[in-house]
Amino acid sequence: MRYIAYCRKSQEDKDRQILSIPAQIAELKEFASRERLEITEFVEEEKTENTDQRN
Repeated sequence: MRYIAYCRKSQEDKDRQILSIPAQIAELKEFASRERLEITEFVEEEKTENTDQRN
């Protein structure tokens, strides 16, 4: 089975959001490796104060 990983960073809640998007991706890659999961795509979303930016 293949998976898509979703990573999100909210710029307005710095106190609540601990991991940056690159750190989230690294954690998810480690998890997938341990669990023998295949991540085929990483979807990234950064929310700024005024707009959503999806990559």
